[in-house]
Amino acid sequence: MADILELFSVLSIVLAVLGIIIVYRAVTIVTQGYEYTIERFGRYRDTFSPGFHLLVPFVDRIGRKINMMEQVLDVPSQEVISKDNAVVTVDGVVFFQVLDAAKAAYEVAQLEYAVLNLTMTNVRTVLGAMDLDESLSKRDEINARLLTVVDEATTPWGIKVTRIEIKDISPPADLVHSMARQMKAERNKRADILEAEGLRQADILKAEGEKRSAVLDAEGRREAAFRDAEARERLAEAEANATRMVSTAIAEGDVQAINYFVAQKYVEALKAFAYSDQQKTLLLPMEATGILGSLAGITELAKAVNSSNNDGGKPKPPSKPRRSESTNPVNPRQAVDTSQDAGFSLPISGSPEGTNPWS
Repeated sequence: MADILELFSVLSIVLAVLGIIIVYRAVTIVTQGYEYTIERFGRYRDTFSPGFHLLVPFVDRIGRKINMMEQVLDVPSQEVISKDNAVVTVDGVVFFQVLDAAKAAYEVAQLEYAVLNLTMTNVRTVLGAMDLDESLSKRDEINARLLTVVDEATTPWGIKVTRIEIKDISPPADLVHSMARQMKAERNKRADILEAEGLRQADILKAEGEKRSAVLDAEGRREAAFRDAEARERLAEAEANATRMVSTAIAEGDVQAINYFVAQKYVEALKAFAYSDQQKTLLLPMEATGILGSLAGITELAKAVNSSNNDGGKPKPPSKPRRSESTNPVNPRQAVDTSQDAGFSLPISGSPEGTNPWS
């Protein structure tokens, strides 16, 4: 009886352990972000999504646990020869996501390794078809071309390549120095061009200003010439009118009228003499007596006009100017000292000192 009880207890323990093993093999919990492939006798049967699932113990088993989240792979640095035979070092990064767990599990072995090598190969292909300047300045175009090629190649594997980014493109050190010198030369060229254009613009503006100034100056001289000509014309008209009036007076018998012009010119000459450098010495020609006689005639004419006004408007004939009774001849170039005279009275040889020669 004791043996039976002992055998029953051992069998119970075995059954309990077997039940625990069966339950453990039958219950499957898939975590979020993953999918499990289920194989029955080694053949793919189904895919379990995140959650609680039951398997047939000893018949079904979990094949692959596939990460369905977007993953990142670093592309290691590699040397690439560009189209113009420049050697550059390139590295990058790849973003991809599994869309079909069964294809990712059974269509390719070592999925990440395959994606990485495919990306590196296409980086060499794309950059090898471009010049160094293009590869340095057209990274967006490089990324787009790589994404198109790699995504198309990985579609049968049930994954989606979302982004491919080139992190760094490093030319050799000597090439970097050459590019720096080239950039410096280009900037110096642009600076020289801008400076030349500035000087050219300044010269143009200066020339336009000088042209405008010359035009305005010419217009001013033209206007001044017109006004001077008009003034001279007016003066000539006035002189002509005065001459015409004198001529009319002479034609009517008034001979003394011409003495007015002679005396006027004489007075203007004396006025100009007062402002000259030789104010103290005056040289009179031999004909000065005639000029003085003209002045005397003006005096007689004025007396006659005054007498006519006093006698009721009847003018008397003017008398001849009285000459000096001195028998001394007039010196043709007689020097006269005017520094002592306050007015225009001029002493003449043969006349009493201090007397008016035409009074």
